[in-house]
Amino acid sequence: QVQLVESGGGLVETGGSLRLSCAASGSILSINAMGWHRQAPGKQRELVASITSGGRIYYLDAVKGRFTISRDNAKNTVYLQMNSLIPEDTAVYYCNVALFSGDYKYLNSWGQGTQVTVSS
Repeated sequence: QVQLVESGGGLVETGGSLRLSCAASGSILSINAMGWHRQAPGKQRELVASITSGGRIYYLDAVKGRFTISRDNAKNTVYLQMNSLIPEDTAVYYCNVALFSGDYKYLNSWGQGTQVTVSS
């Protein structure tokens, strides 16, 4: 059993910053990719940023230069530093982790989601 616990969402004004965290726990053999998706009301879920075990990073064009993804492998934790937030960033943000569990199963796990609201 693997659990993902997210934290760091909230309400912020335009131009503000938030830092999201997602910690994976449980029976984990190894973690491959870690990332953040978001889903705004009435829109499809989209990949915002991801980072592989080898350090390869992807960013959605709309967040390049404003968001930074990082991971702490010792803590099985991924972070998303969000700066210069704009109302269009308002969404529920979901952590996503691809990993091998202790019983050698490949899992694609999701966090419960954390609300980010940017006021204009």
